[in-house]
Amino acid sequence: MSDWSRPALALLSAAALNALVAVAAGAFGAHVLETRLDEKHLRIFETAARYHVYHALGMAVCALAAQAGLAGAVRAGWVMQVGVAIFAGTLYALALTKVKVLGAITPIGGLAMMIAWLMLAWAAWSSRR
Repeated sequence: MSDWSRPALALLSAAALNALVAVAAGAFGAHVLETRLDEKHLRIFETAARYHVYHALGMAVCALAAQAGLAGAVRAGWVMQVGVAIFAGTLYALALTKVKVLGAITPIGGLAMMIAWLMLAWAAWSSRR
């Protein structure tokens, strides 16, 4: 791995840690929260875990793309991280606390995740020869 760039390795590490947290959150939701949350809030928690793991994988894709030489892929991966933190973070908190105002912040994270995918698509499209 010594030929990997530091930015790509940092992003890949963050992706792996996000996947770890997402799987742990999913297990926590399925085994602990199942009897403690109502159906609506359990669904919210499960949505957070699902999008969390999807975007952990997306961050890994960005790291691999960066290592393959795709300019802008690392930046897209970090924007994805911001989106995950806001989107999944607010949904986890909303499900656990039932503080409704958190739901108003969640779309900012979703927008950041969509922008990250668009950035990755643009990087790939603009690098074609």
